Amino acid sequence: MDLLSKFEAVAEIPRQLNGGSLDPTNVVMDQLVSATEAVVQGRSVILAGTNNYLGLTFDAECIEAGKRALDQAGTGTTGSRMANGNFTAHQALERELAEFYDMPHAVVFPTGYVANLGTLCGLLGADDCVLLDADAHASLYDGARMSGAEVYRFKHNDPASLDAHLRRLKARATRTLIVTEGLYSILGDTAPLAEFVAIKQRYGAYLLVDEAHSLGVYGDRGRGLSDAAGVLPEVDFIVGTFSKSLGATGGFCVSAHKALALLRYTSRPYIFTASASPSVIATTRTALALMQKRPQLRQQLWRNAHELHAGLSNLKLQLGSEISPIVSVGFDSREAALACWHSMMKSGVYTNLVVPPASPDGSSLIRCSISAAHTSEQIQCIVDAFANAIGAAESAKGAASV
Repeated sequence: MDLLSKFEAVAEIPRQLNGGSLDPTNVVMDQLVSATEAVVQGRSVILAGTNNYLGLTFDAECIEAGKRALDQAGTGTTGSRMANGNFTAHQALERELAEFYDMPHAVVFPTGYVANLGTLCGLLGADDCVLLDADAHASLYDGARMSGAEVYRFKHNDPASLDAHLRRLKARATRTLIVTEGLYSILGDTAPLAEFVAIKQRYGAYLLVDEAHSLGVYGDRGRGLSDAAGVLPEVDFIVGTFSKSLGATGGFCVSAHKALALLRYTSRPYIFTASASPSVIATTRTALALMQKRPQLRQQLWRNAHELHAGLSNLKLQLGSEISPIVSVGFDSREAALACWHSMMKSGVYTNLVVPPASPDGSSLIRCSISAAHTSEQIQCIVDAFANAIGAAESAKGAASV
């Protein structure tokens, strides 16, 4: 065995997934036509798995803002925020995010992944504890581990499990950060934030909520599940990303605690990562403003979410209990999910294949994420593609059993 021997087993993964035509983990978009359409291997497909919740990736105002920034500030910063990469636009976006959340402090990071790493590494140390929801995103687990804090998991969305962990920590509860998400990205379920807030207050702990998938989706102003649940002022730290509803790249943290402002001196991912390019910051700022000026986008998103959920429910598929812009269809085996995914692509619909160990509950799923930009005709095409795929699979199963 040498250093690279372990990759012999890894090489089996793409061979098992591609089905002789296309690897679901390595789909190349040859051409983006719109927020909901692309060309893949010469075939026109409806994009039903992109997290482009408000459909802003092709918005004319966002594109124009990016072009102006390219002309005025060039293609990149070539440095971290602590070096030469701290532009007035970065600071302006931080002020706008702080104002949006009614918080005094905000920090912007180059990606959502780095936002989670940077926030947790900057907040936590070897003498601290972190309690993570069992289904929390990998970036949250990675940030917790990198921080050197003691890491504990509590059962997914389970207030009783969280309470039991804090009770066992006793006096250390005041040095504990609870980490959860708002909207979970695979099954589309939401955290019981009001109960979590009550528990953290009882023990004197702190709470961080990752609103990556709930920004722009929940709340009267699109501020996420914390706002929709009425607990935004009680949440200590909110992290999120620009790569979903805002159609860009980057991440952020906002807080009422002045410690967040000092994170710039304690967070290695913030200190040593080159800052986001001027064009990305410009499109993000424009998208943030548009999200607030166009509540009709969020309203249309929810109409589309209900329409897709209803259509798939009529097919008697295995769906999650909550309706959200994320709709996942469960299958009895990885092979069945993979066959459905390939059939959907042949029907011109791109979705996300999720199989163990990536799935939170060990199941195999086809994940859809709907957008405000999808039309009713496109949603019907998605439903029809599922119907065709499931029908073909049942016919094949019946023929095999004869």
